[in-house]
Amino acid sequence: MVKITAPHSGDVQFMQIIKKLLLPYNAIPPMKTNAMPANTVSASAAHGDTAVPAWMTLLLATACGLIVANLYYAQPLIGLIAPAIGLDNQAASLIVTLTQIGYCAGLVLLVPLGDLSENRRLVVWTMCSVILALLMAACAPSAPWFLVASLLIGIGSVAVQMLVPIAAHLATDASRGRMVGNVMSGLLLGVMLARPVASLMAHAFGWRAVFGVSAVVMLVLLIILRRLLPERRPAADHSYAELILSLWVLLRDTPLLRRRAAYQAALFAAFSLYWTAVPLVLAGPKFGLTQRGIALFALAGAAGALSAPIAGRLADRGWSRVATGVSLAAVAVSFLLARLGGEGSIIALLAAGILLDLGVQSTLVLGQRAIYALGADTRSRLNGLYMAIFFAGGAAGSAIASLTFVRGGWELVSWVGLVFPVAALVFYATEFGAASRRPIR
Repeated sequence: MVKITAPHSGDVQFMQIIKKLLLPYNAIPPMKTNAMPANTVSASAAHGDTAVPAWMTLLLATACGLIVANLYYAQPLIGLIAPAIGLDNQAASLIVTLTQIGYCAGLVLLVPLGDLSENRRLVVWTMCSVILALLMAACAPSAPWFLVASLLIGIGSVAVQMLVPIAAHLATDASRGRMVGNVMSGLLLGVMLARPVASLMAHAFGWRAVFGVSAVVMLVLLIILRRLLPERRPAADHSYAELILSLWVLLRDTPLLRRRAAYQAALFAAFSLYWTAVPLVLAGPKFGLTQRGIALFALAGAAGALSAPIAGRLADRGWSRVATGVSLAAVAVSFLLARLGGEGSIIALLAAGILLDLGVQSTLVLGQRAIYALGADTRSRLNGLYMAIFFAGGAAGSAIASLTFVRGGWELVSWVGLVFPVAALVFYATEFGAASRRPIR
């Protein structure tokens, strides 16, 4: 049994103020209950007896977007950061790769604690670490300092994957896909908007300002979440060591998790390869875009976040298998478009980025909806494993981006990127084999 309690009564006035700011953007009225004021989240909501208040959904979506953006601020700025800290072009992608490696480590070592420790406190302390890491990046005098900060930013940003399971716990079984999709739309907007925001800010104030401002934003968000996030206390009877050791058992005994993680790892490798390399080609002689131009290009990718709520609804209706196939195929087509775009068509390059983001984000929500349905007691561990494998693929994609671009230009990047979704499609085809007749959720 999982116990979720409301925030302390002394925070009611603060919550009223935040709700007035959030509710105009969402037409769904807040939850009302006879047991407590309408501005609190009750235990009954967590067990699926009533609707989750709209302001809580919006708060979780906003928090996820702001936190996850820390993973992507450096992606369009590697051309500015690398020479400033003394990294050559071939090593520049280490900036992104180390952040993703740190994120993977946090997913395996910290996110599973959501099945053991009180969740709100866990989120708060994890966010404290990312604030310190962001300040370290903003002040880093040399490559070693910045690369260590990049690793720590990745580790601390796993707070976002502590919030998504909380959202899943609050939802009913019938609406879990919709709830996850709504929260993930905020997360994915953060992913998409991080690049243009970072580019525009770096253009105006320099790249160090990006990390400094984010540290301040994280501090404000930490205070809000500390006040408004409901407590969730898992009824755990095992140690941390037993918790971590159980990850292998879950991975071994959960074929759905392995399949969904494999799809997402392949697609996120393609995603990271594209978005790490495309600023290099856009800034090159063929297109000659400035940081501002690259930012405007990246803004188009934010349209991909629109697919997250749609994917969640499709999953709730039992259409995950079809939606998965369409999404995988969309990513493959995007790299064919990217290949054409490299010839000098920025429209084709832009269309490729939008289609890529739509496919990756749809499969992410479909996968999370599927694994969250496997059980509440293991939800944080399942999510940690899923996202760790997912980001391992992303780290691989970003790690080879600079080297691939240096060795073969955009043409090689496009063909290598195509390999990932094609491999995922081949694996997807096995769902229709004789040994796999049951629907994949």
